Amino acid sequence: MTSDARSRPVVIAGGGIAGLTAALAFARQGFPVRVFEQARQFEPFGAGLQLSPNATHILDRLGVLALLRPKAVQPDAVLLRDAATLKVLARIPLGEMAERRWKAPYLSVHRGDLHVALAEKAAQNPAIEIVTGARATGEVASRNGILAATFAHEDCHEAEDTGLLVGADGVWSDLRTTLFPERHRRFSGSLAWRATVAADSPAGQAFCAVTSPDCVTTFLDPKFHLVAYPVRGGTTFNLVAFTRGPADADGRSSVADMAVLLRAMRHAPPVLADVVKQAGAWTTWPLNTVDPNGPWTRADGIALIGDAAHAMTPFAAQGAAMAIEDAATLAQSVAVRPNDFAGALAAWEHERKVRVAKVAQRGALNKLAWNAGGPLALGRNLLLRLRSGDSLATDLDWLYGWRLPA
Repeated sequence: MTSDARSRPVVIAGGGIAGLTAALAFARQGFPVRVFEQARQFEPFGAGLQLSPNATHILDRLGVLALLRPKAVQPDAVLLRDAATLKVLARIPLGEMAERRWKAPYLSVHRGDLHVALAEKAAQNPAIEIVTGARATGEVASRNGILAATFAHEDCHEAEDTGLLVGADGVWSDLRTTLFPERHRRFSGSLAWRATVAADSPAGQAFCAVTSPDCVTTFLDPKFHLVAYPVRGGTTFNLVAFTRGPADADGRSSVADMAVLLRAMRHAPPVLADVVKQAGAWTTWPLNTVDPNGPWTRADGIALIGDAAHAMTPFAAQGAAMAIEDAATLAQSVAVRPNDFAGALAAWEHERKVRVAKVAQRGALNKLAWNAGGPLALGRNLLLRLRSGDSLATDLDWLYGWRLPA
């Protein structure tokens, strides 16, 4: 990358959480940015997500946290409950304790509210231009260190010159499919069942009768697990259940047959089943993953971030956080070594892969514990009884206490 690196815009494919965070991070480092988003207009879609302190401290640096907090919830704790008995097996304190311990808040938010906050902050930055209705085609030409990335926009194709092309277009990434053909998404074998309910609705009231409404609660069972927490200032509860899925369930979201979920919950008490029944329409999402061990970058100036690079299952609640970390660390790495672009990308990829792999391992361990049955479940319950909340929080210091390098 030549000395005029900051004179050419960083081009980002995808205007979701990863793409907009990257735009803000690169603009903060002095780069002009152009974001190309396939949708014709931004709309607050999706369901809930959890933002742990390793992500919220980055949002704070970028000026996004102040916009988000009025619509977010700071849960008091994470509760692990036996789905059959509803007994609390473990309580990990959050709230003010988490903010003191990890120097940033742990928040539960609606994905749409986070996206609105990111988009609002990006719109305020004159270094960022957002182009909607433009899809990355994967056509890229390189000449003298300059990339020309082609985007389909309305009825024409336009080439954008850049020194850096960032693929932030998700698990279904067109850029990954075309430019990293050896990288493939695959169905994980699990389905996510999602619903949101108003706190004052019958389903919301039924949920409040089952657990503490100001906590993140995970109900554990060998055939399913259900995670529930408040969003949108506590006016809404996000519900997401996980079950096994058929081998051919690798498509996008669809309206769910609730009877399948209820069969998986057949050993749950009626009061928990009532929450599911009264929640109304559920949507299923086959959980697709992308193996993180393949290449994320190319020396000619291309990098994948977030789900495009390493989509993971949500069992560590770190999908959004890893995308936010990717975006901020990539911008920092390029800013530190602007005249050694290939070296900056290689160093960033090497460092990020170590952390992402550890996070994915934590998610796999969580799933094993949450869906344990028989003697394994008895051992899990005994171990949890012997450990204090503070001890369990200590296990998360490496994850939630992570900070951007100085």
